[in-house]
Amino acid sequence: MSPHILFLPGAGGAASFWHPLGALLPTSWRKTYLSWPGLGLEPHDPAVRSLDDAVAHAASRLEGPSVVVAQSMGGVVAVRLALAHPERISHLVLTATSGGINVASLGASDWRGPYRAEYPKAADWILNDRTDLSAELHRIAIPTLLLWGDADPISPVAVGHRLAELLPRARLQVLAGGDHMFARDRADEIVTWVAEHLRASERR
Repeated sequence: MSPHILFLPGAGGAASFWHPLGALLPTSWRKTYLSWPGLGLEPHDPAVRSLDDAVAHAASRLEGPSVVVAQSMGGVVAVRLALAHPERISHLVLTATSGGINVASLGASDWRGPYRAEYPKAADWILNDRTDLSAELHRIAIPTLLLWGDADPISPVAVGHRLAELLPRARLQVLAGGDHMFARDRADEIVTWVAEHLRASERR
Protein backbone atom coordinates (compact mmCIF):
# COMPACT_ATOMS: atom_id res chain seq x y z
CA MET A 1 0.00 0.00 0.00
CA SER A 2 1.32 3.44 -0.92
CA PRO A 3 2.09 5.60 2.10
CA HIS A 4 0.18 8.72 2.99
CA ILE A 5 2.59 11.56 3.81
CA LEU A 6 1.55 14.48 5.99
CA PHE A 7 3.97 17.39 5.51
CA LEU A 8 4.22 19.92 8.34
CA PRO A 9 6.11 23.21 7.78
CA GLY A 10 7.90 25.28 10.38
CA ALA A 11 6.88 28.63 11.82
CA GLY A 12 7.01 30.17 8.34
CA GLY A 13 3.63 28.50 8.07
CA ALA A 14 3.48 27.88 4.32
CA ALA A 15 2.56 24.47 2.95
CA SER A 16 4.72 25.26 -0.09
CA PHE A 17 7.87 24.70 2.01
CA TRP A 18 7.59 20.98 1.31
CA HIS A 19 6.54 21.15 -2.36
CA PRO A 20 10.10 20.72 -3.73
CA LEU A 21 10.64 17.50 -1.78
CA GLY A 22 7.15 16.17 -2.41
CA ALA A 23 7.59 16.67 -6.15
CA LEU A 24 10.67 14.41 -6.08
CA LEU A 25 8.92 11.55 -4.29
CA PRO A 26 6.89 8.93 -6.19
CA THR A 27 3.62 10.23 -7.63
CA SER A 28 1.84 7.15 -6.32
CA TRP A 29 2.51 8.24 -2.73
CA ARG A 30 -0.39 10.29 -1.39
CA LYS A 31 0.66 13.67 -0.05
CA THR A 32 -1.05 16.21 2.21
CA TYR A 33 0.66 19.59 2.64
CA LEU A 34 -0.48 21.43 5.75
CA SER A 35 -0.11 25.15 6.46
CA TRP A 36 -0.26 26.87 9.86
CA PRO A 37 -2.99 29.52 10.06
CA GLY A 38 -1.68 32.75 11.57
CA LEU A 39 2.01 31.93 11.16
CA GLY A 40 4.34 33.56 8.68
CA LEU A 41 2.15 35.21 6.07
CA GLU A 42 -0.71 32.70 6.41
CA PRO A 43 -4.17 34.12 7.15
CA HIS A 44 -5.34 33.82 10.73
CA ASP A 45 -7.97 31.30 11.77
CA PRO A 46 -9.70 31.60 15.17
CA ALA A 47 -9.58 27.80 15.42
CA VAL A 48 -5.76 27.85 15.67
CA ARG A 49 -4.61 30.04 18.56
CA SER A 50 -2.09 27.80 20.34
CA LEU A 51 0.25 24.87 19.86
CA ASP A 52 -2.53 22.61 21.14
CA ASP A 53 -4.75 23.92 18.34
CA ALA A 54 -2.00 23.32 15.79
CA VAL A 55 -1.66 19.73 17.01
CA ALA A 56 -5.42 19.21 16.67
CA HIS A 57 -5.30 20.81 13.21
CA ALA A 58 -2.62 18.32 12.12
CA ALA A 59 -4.24 15.34 13.84
CA SER A 60 -7.39 15.89 11.78
CA ARG A 61 -5.36 15.19 8.63
CA LEU A 62 -3.76 11.95 9.80
CA GLU A 63 -4.86 8.78 8.11
CA GLY A 64 -4.28 5.31 9.47
CA PRO A 65 -1.35 5.20 9.35
CA SER A 66 0.51 8.21 7.96
CA VAL A 67 4.13 9.18 7.59
CA VAL A 68 4.72 12.61 9.15
CA VAL A 69 7.46 14.76 7.62
CA ALA A 70 8.11 17.94 9.59
CA GLN A 71 10.49 20.90 9.78
CA SER A 72 11.41 23.16 12.73
CA MET A 73 8.28 24.10 14.75
CA GLY A 74 6.37 21.48 12.74
CA GLY A 75 8.65 18.90 14.31
CA VAL A 76 7.32 19.79 17.75
CA VAL A 77 3.81 19.18 16.44
CA ALA A 78 4.97 15.89 14.92
CA VAL A 79 6.39 14.73 18.26
CA ARG A 80 3.15 15.70 19.98
CA LEU A 81 1.23 13.69 17.37
CA ALA A 82 3.50 10.68 17.86
CA LEU A 83 2.91 10.78 21.61
CA ALA A 84 -0.87 11.19 21.30
CA HIS A 85 -1.59 9.03 18.23
CA PRO A 86 1.19 6.44 17.83
CA GLU A 87 -1.17 3.99 16.12
CA ARG A 88 -1.82 6.51 13.33
CA ILE A 89 1.82 7.20 12.42
CA SER A 90 4.06 4.61 10.78
CA HIS A 91 7.23 6.68 10.35
CA LEU A 92 8.57 10.14 11.25
CA VAL A 93 10.97 12.42 9.41
CA LEU A 94 12.10 15.33 11.60
CA THR A 95 14.26 18.07 10.08
CA ALA A 96 16.02 21.00 11.77
CA THR A 97 13.68 20.99 14.76
CA SER A 98 13.90 21.28 18.53
CA GLY A 99 11.69 18.22 18.78
CA GLY A 100 10.47 19.67 22.05
CA ILE A 101 13.80 19.77 23.87
CA ASN A 102 15.83 22.69 25.27
CA VAL A 103 17.98 23.75 22.33
CA ALA A 104 19.51 26.83 24.00
CA SER A 105 21.66 24.54 26.12
CA LEU A 106 22.90 22.91 22.89
CA GLY A 107 24.13 26.11 21.30
CA ALA A 108 21.03 27.23 19.40
CA SER A 109 20.53 30.90 18.59
CA ASP A 110 17.20 32.57 19.44
CA TRP A 111 15.05 32.87 16.31
CA ARG A 112 12.19 34.87 17.85
CA GLY A 113 13.47 38.42 17.27
CA PRO A 114 14.28 37.93 13.57
CA TYR A 115 11.00 36.03 13.11
CA ARG A 116 8.92 38.87 14.57
CA ALA A 117 10.77 41.36 12.39
CA GLU A 118 10.06 39.29 9.26
CA TYR A 119 6.47 38.43 10.17
CA PRO A 120 5.06 41.29 12.29
CA LYS A 121 1.48 40.04 11.96
CA ALA A 122 2.19 36.44 12.99
CA ALA A 123 0.30 35.02 15.97
CA ASP A 124 1.92 35.64 19.35
CA TRP A 125 1.54 32.07 20.56
CA ILE A 126 4.40 30.85 18.39
CA LEU A 127 6.78 33.24 20.17
CA ASN A 128 5.55 32.42 23.66
CA ASP A 129 5.49 28.62 23.48
CA ARG A 130 8.13 26.82 25.57
CA THR A 131 7.18 23.18 25.05
CA ASP A 132 9.40 20.65 26.85
CA LEU A 133 8.85 17.04 25.77
CA SER A 134 12.29 15.71 26.70
CA ALA A 135 10.96 13.46 29.46
CA GLU A 136 8.47 11.83 27.09
CA LEU A 137 10.54 11.14 24.00
CA HIS A 138 11.53 7.66 25.20
CA ARG A 139 7.91 6.60 24.65
CA ILE A 140 8.08 7.12 20.89
CA ALA A 141 8.78 3.75 19.29
CA ILE A 142 8.06 4.97 15.75
CA PRO A 143 10.99 4.67 13.30
CA THR A 144 12.37 8.19 12.97
CA LEU A 145 14.72 9.75 10.44
CA LEU A 146 16.48 12.87 11.76
CA LEU A 147 17.79 15.24 9.08
CA TRP A 148 20.12 18.08 10.06
CA GLY A 149 22.36 20.60 8.38
CA ASP A 150 25.72 21.36 9.95
CA ALA A 151 25.45 25.12 9.23
CA ASP A 152 22.15 25.74 11.03
CA PRO A 153 22.41 28.18 13.97
CA ILE A 154 18.72 27.75 14.92
CA SER A 155 18.89 23.98 15.39
CA PRO A 156 22.55 22.93 15.47
CA VAL A 157 23.68 19.37 14.83
CA ALA A 158 24.05 18.90 18.59
CA VAL A 159 20.24 18.97 18.76
CA GLY A 160 19.99 16.17 16.22
CA HIS A 161 22.49 14.09 18.17
CA ARG A 162 20.56 14.66 21.38
CA LEU A 163 17.27 13.63 19.77
CA ALA A 164 18.99 10.55 18.37
CA GLU A 165 19.91 9.62 21.95
CA LEU A 166 16.41 10.24 23.32
CA LEU A 167 14.30 8.62 20.59
CA PRO A 168 14.56 4.81 20.74
CA ARG A 169 14.35 4.18 16.98
CA ALA A 170 15.99 7.25 15.48
CA ARG A 171 18.71 7.57 12.85
CA LEU A 172 20.53 10.84 12.13
CA GLN A 173 21.73 12.03 8.71
CA VAL A 174 23.67 15.30 8.41
CA LEU A 175 23.81 17.42 5.24
CA ALA A 176 27.12 19.25 4.88
CA GLY A 177 26.60 23.00 4.71
CA GLY A 178 22.85 22.71 5.31
CA ASP A 179 21.20 25.73 6.93
CA HIS A 180 17.78 25.91 8.59
CA MET A 181 15.94 25.77 5.25
CA PHE A 182 17.91 22.94 3.62
CA ALA A 183 14.88 20.63 3.43
CA ARG A 184 13.27 23.10 1.00
CA ASP A 185 16.31 24.53 -0.76
CA ARG A 186 18.29 21.30 -1.15
CA ALA A 187 15.47 18.79 -1.48
CA ASP A 188 17.30 16.96 -4.25
CA GLU A 189 20.12 16.12 -1.85
CA ILE A 190 17.92 14.63 0.88
CA VAL A 191 15.25 12.90 -1.19
CA THR A 192 17.14 9.59 -1.29
CA TRP A 193 17.35 9.48 2.52
CA VAL A 194 13.65 10.29 2.85
CA ALA A 195 12.56 7.85 0.13
CA GLU A 196 14.50 4.98 1.70
CA HIS A 197 12.91 5.70 5.06
CA LEU A 198 9.41 5.92 3.57
CA ARG A 199 9.80 2.78 1.50
CA ALA A 200 10.10 0.95 4.80
CA SER A 201 6.60 2.26 5.49
CA GLU A 202 5.42 1.11 2.07
CA ARG A 203 6.67 -2.41 2.78
CA ARG A 204 5.07 -2.46 6.19
